[in-house]
Amino acid sequence: MLRATICFTAIVSIALSATSAARGDDVPLAGREEQAFKRAVAFVEPALVRIQTVGGLDRVGQVLVGTGPTTGVVVSADGYIISSAFNFASKPASVLVELPDGRRFPANEIATDRSRMLTLLKIDANDLTPIVPAERPLPQVGQWAIAVGRTFDAQTPSISVGIVSANERVWGKAIQTDAKVSPVNYGGPLIDIEGRALGILVPLSMAQNEATAGVEWYDSGIGFAIPMRDVFAVLERLKEGKDLRPGLMGISFKRDDLTEGEVTIDLVRPDSPAYRAGIRSGDVLLKIGERPIHRVGHLRMALGTRYEGDTVSVEFRHGEEVQTREIVLVGELIPYEAGFLGILPARPSRNDERAGVEVRFVYADSPAAKAGLEKRDVIVSFQNQSVSSADALWDLISRERPGNTVSVEYRRGAKHSTASLILSEITEELPFDLLDSFIPPPEDKEAAHKDLKVGLVNVDLEAHKHSYWAYVPEDYNPDHGYGLVVWVHPGGDTMEATIAQDWKPVCQERGLILLAPKAEKVSGWNLNEAEFVHDAVEDVRAKYNIDPARICLHSYADGGGFAYNLAFKYRELFAGVAVVADPLRQAPPENSPEYRQQFLLICGTKDKSFPGVKATHEGLRRFKFPSTLIEIEGRERRYLPPDEVRDVAIWIDTLDRL
Repeated sequence: MLRATICFTAIVSIALSATSAARGDDVPLAGREEQAFKRAVAFVEPALVRIQTVGGLDRVGQVLVGTGPTTGVVVSADGYIISSAFNFASKPASVLVELPDGRRFPANEIATDRSRMLTLLKIDANDLTPIVPAERPLPQVGQWAIAVGRTFDAQTPSISVGIVSANERVWGKAIQTDAKVSPVNYGGPLIDIEGRALGILVPLSMAQNEATAGVEWYDSGIGFAIPMRDVFAVLERLKEGKDLRPGLMGISFKRDDLTEGEVTIDLVRPDSPAYRAGIRSGDVLLKIGERPIHRVGHLRMALGTRYEGDTVSVEFRHGEEVQTREIVLVGELIPYEAGFLGILPARPSRNDERAGVEVRFVYADSPAAKAGLEKRDVIVSFQNQSVSSADALWDLISRERPGNTVSVEYRRGAKHSTASLILSEITEELPFDLLDSFIPPPEDKEAAHKDLKVGLVNVDLEAHKHSYWAYVPEDYNPDHGYGLVVWVHPGGDTMEATIAQDWKPVCQERGLILLAPKAEKVSGWNLNEAEFVHDAVEDVRAKYNIDPARICLHSYADGGGFAYNLAFKYRELFAGVAVVADPLRQAPPENSPEYRQQFLLICGTKDKSFPGVKATHEGLRRFKFPSTLIEIEGRERRYLPPDEVRDVAIWIDTLDRL
């Protein structure tokens, strides 16, 4: 697990103001508070166990999860113990539990609640002291909250004191506290002033649902605990030995705005519960159970606490008719996969108002090629719906699966034609015959570059105390959109000279801007620097004309792990990930129609990471992510020579393919 640098002991220091101290009137109160905290911890201590994991992975993604002591809570006298799923993300070979009296027992992992991120353990022991839950189902906002763990010192719990900040956070699943919550006490209880359990401490995230999601917030004053009522509500189901998964309907939305707009369904997954219930694109959700749905956030709250197998009543409007269906939620959907037409769209300048989508390139043997489409044809409609831009055409294509038959109307000169074609899967092949993305220089370079820097640029982001360098082509033309390549350097070497030298000519050829954030420590990246990289990208986007469909992360060796993490954390931002010689060490999120993420993996066959990189490619393909693998026969570990850098640039140049 993460190595915490601070262990909070059972000694709580309360500072008094000078005025109060002079009066002396509330010193007894401070003393009583301190004693109350100590009594509360003493009350819960018999139910608090220390967990030791042995073996397993050192990292899950970019998170260190090596062996070390963690915390658990006894929930029944016959040996059942609940803890945070984070403590077992490394898939340890064995788990040992140490009781407060010093006895040690091997433990079996029974099941995991993958919605609330809890894991149930079982040891062969009886007459244990279970934790006592608080009387209220949910605590009062503002009441005392004490985060407790049993990690470094088996005899003395580590504690942190705060208050309850909010209830029903993270889509209705968690209590929020400002007590410091970290791997020191993940899996331990959040207790009230009387020592009764409010909940079990876990890392959680609004946007992600992996065991390590939210861990970057540790000790930040934003901590979460699963209410004890919810822990005990699923305890018997967990004892059956089957993991509990979040319940899914199989719908998504064109604009995922949590606060505005009617909840109109954009896409319905094939063979999903929603699809089988007759719900279709364009329908409007009205209710889930008795909860009215006015915003996407309301829907997430309604489904956030539901599990696979739960039945929900869904009221929706189909056209003018209001219908109600009973839907059984599932834990897994058929992976989303968009169909492929087989073209690259031309990229008009900012002031180009021509209707339709001009074809820049046609992939060999693609559906478009077989239907006779050619370069410079202009697609004017798809499935009898007119299209005015590449984004509009992609929106229509994304609703169709490979194998679907579609109609395309296009204009060649003054002649209009209609073709019927069968969409394919997105190709893995790189179009090496794709011509450079020529962008003409601005007519008035001095005016175009006013207040802008071109060439090699160095920038300090004061808000983060970090810096980045970038390369902007000297002939940068703000009337045209540029792709953005975000270089995530490996640990120990920023490779600044090599990357600048090899990518400068490629940026000119392919209409790219290169951005190279620098880690605070050259030795490597940490999760807390993700926001810096995100803000560096936004800083460049604010200054230059960046095509959002071609923002790509690029990395080498152990920098790849951080690049993968960035890609999945900011899925709406990064359209591509090109990694040399580093595998993905965690399961990716499911492919989603809300995002267009594609992957390029490059590795030498004699590189020690090659088996993992190949497995990464195969895994991404199973999840239906577009993924291309380039194997370099006989090569050991090294970064790319200039000609292969150009191959990566070709791939980036095709991220907007349709």
